[in-house]
Amino acid sequence: MPEDHDWEAYKVPPTRTPVSERTTSVPNPVNFFQSAFSYVIDAPVTFFREWIEKWQTKNKFYYYHQKFRRVPDLSQCLDGDYLCYYEAEAQWRRDRMVDQEIVEIVRERMAACKQREGPNQFQNCAKEMELLAQVTKAYQDRYGDLGYHGNARTCLMKQKHRMMEERKAAQEKQS
Repeated sequence: MPEDHDWEAYKVPPTRTPVSERTTSVPNPVNFFQSAFSYVIDAPVTFFREWIEKWQTKNKFYYYHQKFRRVPDLSQCLDGDYLCYYEAEAQWRRDRMVDQEIVEIVRERMAACKQREGPNQFQNCAKEMELLAQVTKAYQDRYGDLGYHGNARTCLMKQKHRMMEERKAAQEKQS
């Protein structure tokens, strides 16, 4: 292949970005605004952010889950102690949310076991099935039939009625 090319036959394609040719001596206003923005706004903000990060690395703050103290149950509140009623209601709502999450986690484990085991799910997922049955029964015993607007008082009354029925059934069984 010859070393000297015919440049007229094989022209170099033009570049896509045009080369700006300065025809005036006036500075570009875009460059002025970019540098002004950099010095006036961006530099102080960046300095302040780096200063905050430097102080945060010195004083590490470790976040853990918020732990609430246990408050007395609604049955332990005195008559007319509305603050105790409110705290017991809030505690009951937190307990209900925790129990809902426990049921959901066990249900997800059961679904994962079924997905993993396939046709052998009844043999290999027996422990998960039993655990799910226990957890859902406990949840249903405590919170079942309360509905969306259930509260600590109705839950306490439900438990009281269940205990009275169990006591009555035990007395009938003994006699």
